[in-house]
Amino acid sequence: MRIAVVGPTFPYKGGGAQHTTELAHRLSAAGHEVVIESWKAQYPSFLYPGQQTISAPEGVPFPGTRRVLDWRRPDGWLACGRRLRSADLVILAVLSPVQVPAYLGILYGLGRRTRTIALCHNVLPHERKPYDRPLMKALLKRVDEVLTHSAQQAELARGLADRPVRVAALPPHLPSTNGSTGSAEVRRRLLFFGIVRPYKGLDLLLRALPDGVSLTVAGEFWGGLEATEALVGELGIGDRVELRPGYVAAEDVPELFAAADALVLPYRNATASQNVWLGHEHGVPVIATRVGALADHVTDGVDGLLVEPGEVEALREALVRFYAPGEPERLRAGVKAVDPEPHWAAYAETLLGA
Repeated sequence: MRIAVVGPTFPYKGGGAQHTTELAHRLSAAGHEVVIESWKAQYPSFLYPGQQTISAPEGVPFPGTRRVLDWRRPDGWLACGRRLRSADLVILAVLSPVQVPAYLGILYGLGRRTRTIALCHNVLPHERKPYDRPLMKALLKRVDEVLTHSAQQAELARGLADRPVRVAALPPHLPSTNGSTGSAEVRRRLLFFGIVRPYKGLDLLLRALPDGVSLTVAGEFWGGLEATEALVGELGIGDRVELRPGYVAAEDVPELFAAADALVLPYRNATASQNVWLGHEHGVPVIATRVGALADHVTDGVDGLLVEPGEVEALREALVRFYAPGEPERLRAGVKAVDPEPHWAAYAETLLGA
């Protein structure tokens, strides 16, 4: 089958780019003829207030990649669609409604003879704008099928358009780090890792941080550092909180996890996330809220702890429970790295299914 995947890949960073790249590799290894149509310029900078691209890839780049799409060039959107008319399947990787105008241009150029799938990492964003729903509705009405990563997201998609919707759990697409998992020594230090956005609940974690426990926060701060620095100062925990703002290169990730007793994911809401698997890949237990797919990947009391979302006291109690004598060592011993193969086999079968 001739398959085109339209979405971000290296030099773009992050989970969406990693997923696009790994998907192309997997489909190619299964015998399909695959190309990635990617971006030269994906978003206006004011819509993504962080570092968009990186100099070193987070995995193995896919060789069959074109990087010509540009948010400023509608003629290029149409040309891309016309170029893909010989494909049997076009997969549109949807990470944000901001991509929709370009994808509508591609669909217009493509015509109606080629099968199209909107692969929705999020049907609607966690923090929504007034234009998000009409844009996504316009896109989903014009594709043949929709794939989402959770039943909740599938219901959102069905509420926007009368199209077949399938659900496939997001498979592991972890960056290549080749790092050690560190020792079992208890350091009384926790880790919050990844882009800092309101829905991820860093403020809840800061308020819940028990006495005598330190925290490293490593990642890009979506709205700047000021609010977090102010809260740290207000709580009087500046001597126990290390802020490491900015993109964390793949080669620096193992050191961060090796210095932590656990990864904490205090999300208020979530869809699918790689971060539980990332923590387990580096040998650390994960303390997470029961939202989205996080709860599916943590076995409570075995390789981490689960807690209800949005509750500072419940989170604090879980952190105190985690540091009971012998508990960090016991939970670390229960951590097992994920085997990606069965996850990807099931994912590809659902994606290509009907």
